[in-house]
Amino acid sequence: MERLQGRVAIITGGASGIGAATVRRFAAEGACVIVADIQADLGAAIADETGSLFQELDVADDAAWARLMALVLERFGRLDVVFNNAGIVSGQSIEDVDLAVWNRVIGVNLTGVMLGCKHGISTMRRNPGGSGGALINTASTAAYAAIPSDVAYSSTKSAVRMLTKAVAAHCARSGYNIRCNSLHPGATETPILRPALDAAPQLLPVFHAMSPMGRMGRPEEIAAMAVFLASDEASYVTGGEFLVDGGMMAGHPGM
Repeated sequence: MERLQGRVAIITGGASGIGAATVRRFAAEGACVIVADIQADLGAAIADETGSLFQELDVADDAAWARLMALVLERFGRLDVVFNNAGIVSGQSIEDVDLAVWNRVIGVNLTGVMLGCKHGISTMRRNPGGSGGALINTASTAAYAAIPSDVAYSSTKSAVRMLTKAVAAHCARSGYNIRCNSLHPGATETPILRPALDAAPQLLPVFHAMSPMGRMGRPEEIAAMAVFLASDEASYVTGGEFLVDGGMMAGHPGM
């Protein structure tokens, strides 16, 4: 424990699912956590539970990110970790996709991550004692194998994978001591799956069967990888992509 003692971390999408599990784990590891989400009631509850700070944030809003960074500097005087975890799905194939839905998914899943990195780097460069920090971007196994029924989600998660590498290389070559890595969960027991399961409960064993381990992941298992990537144990790790998928991508389907 206390692997993140004294560090200041922003976690987007922190009100539920992987984000909420990571808020709890980061706080347990000694971090000062800012829970950033558009779900005000849930976000405030998680913040109260963990002794964290809640801030309402639409990750696609550049001005909102600027206000958040000003708040972080005023309150804490530094920033050490940004976990760009907020994400949404569309459930629309290429034939069904609505342009407004497409743009919103792009805004949250891709532009939101870009803005988190951009503003995170700017703030981390001003840290007392010198530039430094960790950026963690939630992608997905959909960055490797597309979901045919969700063209927007698949496209954004693939783009986050490469955005992460561009950010990592830029920071390393600029001498910033700011690392950037992508985290790729497989099917995980989070609220993002609830609408699909409510509509078709028979999908539950299908989700479990996606992994050779025969079960979906737990949010706490994804949070454990985020702790590693945020900690000094990952001091020589940047531009990497980390699967937490129970082996989903390790074998050809059906073989």
